[in-house]
Amino acid sequence: MSGKFTKMLRRVRTVTTLGLGLAAGSVWISAASADEIVARLSYHWAPKHHSAIFCQEFADRVNARGEGKIRVETFPSGQLFGIREVMGALTAGSVQLGGVVGTVSFPPVNRNYNVEALPGVFENFDHLRKFFRETEVGQEIWDDVLTRTRTKFLAYNPTGPFMSFTAERPLTSPEAFEGLKARYLSGIERPRWTALGADAVSMPTGEVYTALQNGMIDTFSTVPSAIKAYSWWDHVKYGQLPHQFYADSFILVSQAWFDGLPEDVQQLLIEVGEEISEESTASIMAFSDDVLEEFVSEQGGQVDTLTEEAQAEFERINNEKVLPGLSEMIDPEVLEAVMEYSGQ
Repeated sequence: MSGKFTKMLRRVRTVTTLGLGLAAGSVWISAASADEIVARLSYHWAPKHHSAIFCQEFADRVNARGEGKIRVETFPSGQLFGIREVMGALTAGSVQLGGVVGTVSFPPVNRNYNVEALPGVFENFDHLRKFFRETEVGQEIWDDVLTRTRTKFLAYNPTGPFMSFTAERPLTSPEAFEGLKARYLSGIERPRWTALGADAVSMPTGEVYTALQNGMIDTFSTVPSAIKAYSWWDHVKYGQLPHQFYADSFILVSQAWFDGLPEDVQQLLIEVGEEISEESTASIMAFSDDVLEEFVSEQGGQVDTLTEEAQAEFERINNEKVLPGLSEMIDPEVLEAVMEYSGQ
């Protein structure tokens, strides 16, 4: 495992030692029924976030169909583990199920997963997923992440299409970003902010609202769902389209815990996961559009779509400054493969 992920795992294990988790592969027994398996599903998203809604729906369906056999308890808003911790918690067995954001949790395990966030490379979620599932290079990255983290994929639960927001001014040109104080969550975001002349500040999700409030930051890139779920739209007034990339997220399960389940319970989790994958993916773009419409109509926000001239200038900066910076985070042969896959 990479050094970053190993350090993350050590922190999670420390928490577990203090009694906040369970040993790997353990099965919880409900006080109400000696035969009922109880599992915890941890995710950082607030309840109104699109991904949180479908995490809860996953749990509700499993509980309804598996009554007396399995019960999934949900812990939103980082009650158990935050966005940067949940992957390590799954690996350590401190939680059985987790909502995982690919661009945050996967690169510390395999840096080549950073290709997901390459600006303008993937056309949509299906295009992105086919790279990881149907190309040799993509499959190697995907399989390596799950093997190293000792996790199993259950469902796609996309976070949404990424775009930029700010409290300061319309983002209609590259020059509009000069001097802004931009929050970044994963390292893959930093080269873009640097190329645009913004000051990049690393910050977890839970600190963003206060940082916007006190002026520590005034800009960020995120999915539309987040500005509503965390009330960030209280402080930002301008958004920029088109989307930069498509941020995928997942419901993962501890492989050791899953392997110890009865076969019918395993199959139930897989079946519900397939349903959630289809429904969450089908609704994410419309959900994002609805949030933007509400941002404009009810919050007084403004969303600007770049002119062809402005978009060409952003693409020039991406090619000349952003992509070279990102290439240091991705193996050259992987970068070449993904660019060939996307036709660029």
